[in-house]
Order: sequence, then C-alpha cells, then structure tokens
Amino acid sequence: MIEITVIEEKPQLVVGMRRRGHYRDIAEMIPTLFKYAVGHGAKIVGHPFFIYHESSSEEAKRADEAGNAEIEVCVPIAEKIPENGGMTCYELSGGRMARTVHKGPYQECESTYTRLFDWLQENDYQITGPIREGYANDPREVSPEEILTIIYVPIS
Repeated sequence: MIEITVIEEKPQLVVGMRRRGHYRDIAEMIPTLFKYAVGHGAKIVGHPFFIYHESSSEEAKRADEAGNAEIEVCVPIAEKIPENGGMTCYELSGGRMARTVHKGPYQECESTYTRLFDWLQENDYQITGPIREGYANDPREVSPEEILTIIYVPIS
C-alpha cells in the first residue's frame, strides 16, 4: 500500500530545459542538465524533476507515441546561473501538493499513479497544475527495485 500525504511545498529556484519528444528522452536530458548546471558553477540543492505537462494519461500516451510530448526537466539550485542553449533559470512554484513515493522501476509507476488519482478523487481534491516526478536516487547506482520516484500533484 502506498502512502499519500498532503504537504506544503516551497517555491524553489531551478535551472531547467524543455523540449518535445518521447518520455524516454528524460534519461538523456537530466545528465545534460546536470553537466550544464555544474559547468556554470551551480550549487545543486535537491533532486532533479520531470514536469508532466500533458493533461491526462491518455493525452500523455498519444503525445509520447507521436514523439511530441512536452518534456521539461529541472534541478533546484542555490543561485541563478547564466541562461543559454535552451537552459533557463526560474522559480518553480510551490503550494499544496499530494505526495507519494513509487519504489521500483520507472516503467512500473502506472499503478502508483492509478492509486494516487483514485485517492485524489475519493478525497475530493482537484489537480491544479502540472504533476512533478522527483528522482531521489540515480538508476545507474541502485538496482531497478530500489529506484525512488517522488510524485507531487498540485491540489486544491
């Protein structure tokens, strides 16, 4: 059984990149983002995020299959760094969020999302913005069964 909590997330300064493509592109975008951030002297202050811009799982599936999913990755940083080459610095909004953790391979997150969406509906919460996935550990350093994905859903 997954645990779902409601938290108040603080806004945070991030450096990010955004493009259209397949969700599998996230795996190459995050190292590119880290290389850029570290190369520009950024102090990384949190785990990377993927921001999910499609409005439903059906829309996301169609966009991924077509290769035009809106993919945004970002990483929290302590201070603003120069922007260029598609890299931007901005404040990622905070606010009230439902939060849960998926443990296991990324490809198996669907059941966690299903349970989370059911819980939101059962508790009369409305989704108010893009969903975020936070990657708490590195899949190159842990087994697939130990991967931790933190899911944040802005709610009202």
